[in-house]
Amino acid sequence: MSTAIAVLGGVGLFLLGMTVMTDGLKAMAGSALRVVLGKAAATPLSGAFWGALVTLLVQSSSAVTMTTIGLVSAGLLTFPQGLGLVFGANVGTTGTGWLVAWIGVRVSLSTYALPLIFIGALARLVGGGRIAAAGGALAGFALVLYGLTTLQQGMGGLAETLHPSDLPTVLGTPGISVGEGTIGLLTLIVVGLAMTAVMQSSTASIAVTISAFFAGAVNLEQGAALIIGQNIGTATSSALAAIGASTTAKRLALAYVLFKLVAAVIAIFAFPFTATLMKSLSSSVDGMTLLAAYHTAYNVVGVAVLLPATQWFTRVVEWLLPSRQTPLQRALDPSARASPVIAIETARRVIADVLTTASTSVSTCLSTDVSPPTQGATSASTLEQVRDFLLELKEPPETEGERLRMMSTLHALDHTARLAEILTEGGLLKASQGAAWDGRLTELGVNAMRAAGEIGNSITSESALSPKAPPIGWKVSSEIATALTEIHDAASELDALQRDYRATTIGAVASGELTAADAFTLMETARRLDVIVHHAWQASAHLLGHGDAP
Repeated sequence: MSTAIAVLGGVGLFLLGMTVMTDGLKAMAGSALRVVLGKAAATPLSGAFWGALVTLLVQSSSAVTMTTIGLVSAGLLTFPQGLGLVFGANVGTTGTGWLVAWIGVRVSLSTYALPLIFIGALARLVGGGRIAAAGGALAGFALVLYGLTTLQQGMGGLAETLHPSDLPTVLGTPGISVGEGTIGLLTLIVVGLAMTAVMQSSTASIAVTISAFFAGAVNLEQGAALIIGQNIGTATSSALAAIGASTTAKRLALAYVLFKLVAAVIAIFAFPFTATLMKSLSSSVDGMTLLAAYHTAYNVVGVAVLLPATQWFTRVVEWLLPSRQTPLQRALDPSARASPVIAIETARRVIADVLTTASTSVSTCLSTDVSPPTQGATSASTLEQVRDFLLELKEPPETEGERLRMMSTLHALDHTARLAEILTEGGLLKASQGAAWDGRLTELGVNAMRAAGEIGNSITSESALSPKAPPIGWKVSSEIATALTEIHDAASELDALQRDYRATTIGAVASGELTAADAFTLMETARRLDVIVHHAWQASAHLLGHGDAP
């Protein structure tokens, strides 16, 4: 009974420590986690590398995966780039196995762990910001060490009652037939899968396996078989989390499951060879290190096989799970709200797309003999969804830069919504083709709206989270800066010109050149054009992170 309590208590302390440590590390990383992943995933290969590195640092493949889902949903990453990050996260999460193999089961660290828990908890309670986060990470790490020590003690007692001969023999064991070894291998794979499914942590279940080997409860081949199942078991949490989630989340969860299955099939077929290799190396390398290396190699081989076939793998996943979402629904995916950086950039791109559409429509209306723009209601509905999306943000902005991005995005949303409202109310009334209309007004309007459309296009097509972005976080090229200046100059001239045009038009009524009805239509069209260009200018400026335009 005491053995079971020690084992369960060790696992519980390990899981609690991992949770506290991961939360602390994620809080320390803050928005840097999202920015690093956004910059790093230029290609699936670089994404796999950085996904592994970031997962190793924050000790949470789920944090990397959920952030990746938000980046892909927001359109900041393509699905193949997201796959690279997910593949890499599988490799990075094996780092804790090395900690267990090299330190956890060899040395009793409870003497050092308890003071570290106190120091970390004190920093968490007294400090704030990064200090509190660092304290949580330290306390969590110490809990992991203490849990490993407790687990080690429990496994020592378990080894007195459990011997490797009590478990199924697997392929690679001397004197065992292929059929019996295969059945034993599959049985232990199922046991390993069940362990991870129950614990909801492959790291914890692998810690149990390495501790059991150290205590003599399982042999090397049986430990490797359990690790195969424990790796498959991690896919159960992803599959459960994808239920009721967005199509993007479901696709990445499916890709995660398929990755685990492909890696498992490779490991099963290669098991006789790997078991023999591990046995031959056991004379010079200790078994705990071999099991940790097998865990890492298992995932590295899976990545090496699937990464070159990312495009094909992507098509398979998309064929198995076709998307029924509209582009807007994909962009405003609820998973993107988990990160302020991703949510704000998502909203910014949708606003820029609406501005581009509206600007193109107004420019076409002014320069050709077509009907006034009528898509205002659709644009207003889209912007209403953006507003609701931002209202549901789960976290406040963490840094001054993020707060500036949020303010600029909200300003851009407000000005674009006002522009859409004018278009909903009737646009330009189609008075700009009359003989009494001032052609300079049309010229200024066309130039301004074309420039606004260029700015919107540059935002929706730019690379995500540019590494050389200015402090506000958004990249502005010289061409786009020129376009913004053009809108500003047009708005200023148009404001002055339409006031003079009002006086000229009223004078034309007095002289009998225009009827009062025509005059009012012309003046209202000029006023609306002035307001439209003003809001296009302000929206463009804020979308580029220029704060309040002068």
